[in-house]
Amino acid sequence: MLRSLTPSVLGILVRRGADFAAAEDAVQEALVEAVRVWPADPPRDAKGWLVTVAWRKFLDASRADAARRRREDLVEEEPAPGPAPAVDDTLQLYFLCAHPSLTPSSAVALTLRAVGGLTTRQIAQAYLVPEATMAQRISRAKRTVSGVGVSPARAKSRARGRFDQPGDVATVLRVLYLVFNEGYSGDVDLAAEAIRLTRQLAAAIDHPEVAGLLALMLLHHARRATRTAPDGSLVPLAEQDRGRWDTASIAEGVEILQAALARDRLGEFQAQAAIAALHADAPTAEETDWVQIVEWYDELARLTDSPVVRLNRAVAVGEADGPRAGLAALAALNDSSPSSSSRGYPIPRHTAVAAYLHERDGDLATAARLYAEAAHEAPNLAERDHLTRQAARLHARRRR
Repeated sequence: MLRSLTPSVLGILVRRGADFAAAEDAVQEALVEAVRVWPADPPRDAKGWLVTVAWRKFLDASRADAARRRREDLVEEEPAPGPAPAVDDTLQLYFLCAHPSLTPSSAVALTLRAVGGLTTRQIAQAYLVPEATMAQRISRAKRTVSGVGVSPARAKSRARGRFDQPGDVATVLRVLYLVFNEGYSGDVDLAAEAIRLTRQLAAAIDHPEVAGLLALMLLHHARRATRTAPDGSLVPLAEQDRGRWDTASIAEGVEILQAALARDRLGEFQAQAAIAALHADAPTAEETDWVQIVEWYDELARLTDSPVVRLNRAVAVGEADGPRAGLAALAALNDSSPSSSSRGYPIPRHTAVAAYLHERDGDLATAARLYAEAAHEAPNLAERDHLTRQAARLHARRRR
């Protein structure tokens, strides 16, 4: 429950005049106090209690900071304790966390910490960096957005649903997408919340890329129940039980995508959603329209020039034209930039793609070796286990 209250309490403090960094610190202190006090003396109004305590924590910190003595007049403006207003500030906080001067990774880390309620340790584990490094990254991000308040005119504009100030929407879409993907890892589920907020944004903004992102999320989320086996192991797309896919979410995603594409303002999220729709439309993996998927990857590469997109295109070419063609496409990528670090490809993904294509081409020895290499570089335990099992499977086949 505490985690679900964090965005609204933080939003209230920001609206009252607290800068984002100080407000986030005050809310975290209030949450610690709640964990200590509530078991013995639970409040009748949990949100109101948190707002009151967080506001007092903020005022205490303001008084102690000589450089911020100008805020001491806020003491006289402290609202009387009572029920907090039922306002959902989460999307507003996403816009604040997605400050244009932040890198996407810093914006996502700040959002996960301040809005998602994850601990610094959880976020560091997700990004495979030391906790101290992540703490510094989040602190720098908080300092960047500190003092970036929302003017009364801007607040009224957003209250009317106008979130489309220059630079805002593209950054927020990127953060929502990355938070959605983060929702599939770790012990905190953020995917459904990212969908809820993207729905809210789509209702407020008439923008084809917002619709494209919502469609993409729905199409991916429709397969969620089949992504992992009962033991937690990963299940590749081709092996998933399509009868368990959420057909209602697929239908909604396709409908939203078609309306967005009809506006002829193609963006990367619409192109990604089109690829996801083709996968969802295939009754079986063998019936997937890989030729059309390659065409959509060509569009996506033109829009983004992303190394990951070019890597995924090589897989699609291997499915459409055979593994030799896929390996040739992969070799062309390597030739265009010989250094793995300059290519920008995620090394485990690149190696796993090569392993898959070599297996399809019948070279089991090379495929097994590459699967083992990819497992060694895997970013998380689930992927490492999956790739290790693939290598073991091929070794067993070769011994038979």
